Amino acid sequence: MEKTIIKIAGLRKDYHIGEVTVHALRGINLSIDRGEFVAVMGMSGSGKSTMLNILGCLDVPTKGEYWLDGVDIRTLSKDQLARLRNQKLGFVFQAYNLLPRTTALENVELPLFYNSQVKSKERKERAIRALEAVGLADRMHHMPNQLSGGQQQRVAIARSLVNDPVMILADEPTGNLDTRTSFEIMELFQDLNERGRTIVYVTHEPDIARFATRNVVFRDGLIQRENMVTERLYARDVLKNLPVENIEEFETK
Repeated sequence: MEKTIIKIAGLRKDYHIGEVTVHALRGINLSIDRGEFVAVMGMSGSGKSTMLNILGCLDVPTKGEYWLDGVDIRTLSKDQLARLRNQKLGFVFQAYNLLPRTTALENVELPLFYNSQVKSKERKERAIRALEAVGLADRMHHMPNQLSGGQQQRVAIARSLVNDPVMILADEPTGNLDTRTSFEIMELFQDLNERGRTIVYVTHEPDIARFATRNVVFRDGLIQRENMVTERLYARDVLKNLPVENIEEFETK
């Protein structure tokens, strides 16, 4: 099995706004190996969200190469890209993006409706297993408004897992959560990563980035630096040593 799951070379992305051209990405070279846990960082406008959209095949580069799990993205039609997104990628967003009038189980089943190879019975079984994996076996028939923010994000993570993707892409997945719940979500991500799942997530929080194994920092459409995390945080340990009264103290450090 190929070790490298993402290979990017000379990637550029330009947006044309009237007569003005915005260079969102200015020539990115990046490789991500299978099983890595990468945090993408940078200030607003640095290019990190554009990079995530291209990684997720939600947008296409203006120029350059992008290989995902051995597939040259430039060669795919719109239908092929949609199929690849559904079957190879899992998405987790800051706003959860759950359907409000459907249960947690039905929300998790949703991606499988677009996979013609999965029958109704298997669809439900896989959705149940995904919810069990994120600790929500007792909440699968609840509506989103009956769940806490952290539980809603766990449903979103279960939904991202249900098609057994090669990679999970997360955009500020803890941005709407309190400190303790954020660490609980990071504990779940670390657990998934320890079981071999490749994870790439965007964050602007340095403390959250320390839960990854590698940080890639963007600035002005370029990679400013990338480094392995030498003093990595483990959410399980942080939670164990985080009394409720010390949450604000940790946030200020």
